[in-house]
Amino acid sequence: MSSSQPKIKIENLVKIYGKNPEHALKLFREGGNRDEILQATGNVLGVADVTLSIGEGELFVIMGLSGSGKSTLVRCLNRLIEPTSGHVYIDEEDVAKVDVKRLREVRRTKLSMVFQRFGLFPHKSVLENTEYGLKMRGVSPEERRQKALETLEIVGLRKWADYAPSSLSGGMQQRVGLARALATDAPILLMDEAFSALDPLIRRGMQDELMRLQTELQRTIVFISHDIQEALKIGDRVAIMKDGYLVQVGTPEEIITNPVDDYIAAFTQDVNRAQVLKTGSIVRQTVPFILGQGSARAALQDMQTHNRRRMHVVDRQGQPVGILMRQDLESAVNSGVEDVSSVMRTDFPTVEASTSLEEIFHIAQSGAPIAVVNRKGKFKGVVEQSDILASIGRLSQEPEVDMTPIDQVAV
Repeated sequence: MSSSQPKIKIENLVKIYGKNPEHALKLFREGGNRDEILQATGNVLGVADVTLSIGEGELFVIMGLSGSGKSTLVRCLNRLIEPTSGHVYIDEEDVAKVDVKRLREVRRTKLSMVFQRFGLFPHKSVLENTEYGLKMRGVSPEERRQKALETLEIVGLRKWADYAPSSLSGGMQQRVGLARALATDAPILLMDEAFSALDPLIRRGMQDELMRLQTELQRTIVFISHDIQEALKIGDRVAIMKDGYLVQVGTPEEIITNPVDDYIAAFTQDVNRAQVLKTGSIVRQTVPFILGQGSARAALQDMQTHNRRRMHVVDRQGQPVGILMRQDLESAVNSGVEDVSSVMRTDFPTVEASTSLEEIFHIAQSGAPIAVVNRKGKFKGVVEQSDILASIGRLSQEPEVDMTPIDQVAV
């Protein structure tokens, strides 16, 4: 997950393909749409006045169908495609305006890219492919070899270092491409349809691998995809594009639960909501009992006052350590027991707020309330089976909408 500091800022970015982009840009500024500009000038509006920020350490997915402008947008970030107008700030430097020498330096030190078709050199070994970016930087042979081997270890391919890429499966080759990008230690990783050429099973594995690596390495990743399920699975936030325009930007849960229009709703209507929605989004906040700050009698009085049947217990750091059942407390108090720790049950389910609803179905079936914690293990509240069913039920009642056709001209 990202910090609040933006790593990339895109402001009013426009890309027009054709021989007379300035005339087409003028028409666009006057309110012309893609079809009108194409008819009047023969030019294609690829990216239409896009403005957004991407946080440092964020895995940001730009998603859309063919012709939406997503690949054009990502290639404007490193100027593989030159923007027609607008700004691209990386670490507050407008790389859309820098000269060729500075652009080359930015590409070497701040940006790496992983392509759809792997882009490996067939005549070089896996190790040589991995260290290629370091070689272009002028890193010494010994140092780049060591770094490449360490990176191959991270992606699980060190034992394949001396093999030719042709010896590897498609998924393994894509991991070599990922290792090559990671080896440079560039803080920004651009991934253009990086997994779309893979078989579905391998693709899911690569998605899991990317999320694992991101948790460990915390790079800023801009990931291009045409697959809404993939986008919602891996993205901290997702931007959905259509006809060059940015339609909606939000977390996967925001896009699923609050689509801004019928086009977004159509995209998400067949998505498995249980895989996208996180436990933290439906958590029921409740006041726990703090261990060491009251007796069993005090805990029972609290439960009677608020008509509660059970209550979680947390330590002084706010981490859940047990659960109190009302009938247990009543028996303990009647027997003269005042020590809460001797009454509470310590066998109770706990999950992180980032856990998907699908992952907790089997836990909820027991009927026990699930304690929800943040990444630091602090208690956030509880989720019960009824909460999960109610949440999925609300979403499944949304009306169906038709998918709007999309122009197939530019990518």
